Amino acid sequence: MTITATASPKLQAALKEVAAEMDRRFDALLPVPDDPRADLYRAMRHATIGGGKRLRPLLVFATARLFDVARDGAARAAVALEAIHAYSLIHDDLPAMDDDDLRHGKATVHKAFDEATAILAGDCLHALAFEVLADPATHADPFVRAELVADLARASGPSGMAGGQAMDLKADGAAFDLGTVTRLQQMKTGALIGAAVEAGAILGRVPPEGRRHLRGYAHDLGLAFQIVDDLLDVEGDEQLAGKKLRKDGEAGKETFVSLLGVERAKQQSRMLVEQAIDHLRSYGEEAELLRAIARFVTERRG
Repeated sequence: MTITATASPKLQAALKEVAAEMDRRFDALLPVPDDPRADLYRAMRHATIGGGKRLRPLLVFATARLFDVARDGAARAAVALEAIHAYSLIHDDLPAMDDDDLRHGKATVHKAFDEATAILAGDCLHALAFEVLADPATHADPFVRAELVADLARASGPSGMAGGQAMDLKADGAAFDLGTVTRLQQMKTGALIGAAVEAGAILGRVPPEGRRHLRGYAHDLGLAFQIVDDLLDVEGDEQLAGKKLRKDGEAGKETFVSLLGVERAKQQSRMLVEQAIDHLRSYGEEAELLRAIARFVTERRG
């Protein structure tokens, strides 16, 4: 799956570097044991190594860069975010959820293995995320580690991603209005994007009151990202997306595109990106990668 065709050369290089680092770290974290758990580990590796946008890890690195955070600590937080994201996709693809056969251009985990293995692989990646964050290798300060764990737990649970997924299951054929769709997507998609930005600031020991502008950036970026996802579901190329498209329309789900129309949705996504960038006005060159990520959101093709 090609996701960098419209990205600037610097952003392409950053995405490539982060993708390679995530692959190396998951490879080291998930060696296949010589016992009956082998397929479980292979399923976890299938979900985490190769493919994917790696947007959330890149956001961790880009935010951590603002505060001179050590690369290894940022990488461990990025792995945790990506483990949660991967677990959510494994479960989201299951027959009981979205029932998808393709993810990142390859067979979904339950198709490559079986449903029981897929469920357990998702469970294990969920647990792995918090194990990585709680390890002293992530940060020497236990209060920083505890805050990382608490923030990712909130972003992953009923007030965040999982709650948004629950709302999404109720969306088939439901007459959700724009406010409900916005809340759903802020939880399902936006919460983990927010957690990625928050993680970089937490590692940098920025107090909660000092993260307001970064939260504004993440909020607008998350909404813009989802609007573009909805546009790609209508106008996109399945080969570039690496997954089946047009499913929302077939299921009768209300989306930003169905509620706003294509042109207004594009206008809204551009406005949100401009707002996201404006939230970074107090930062200088050190925030250029965050700005580039925001610009890329409306330009991506997959």
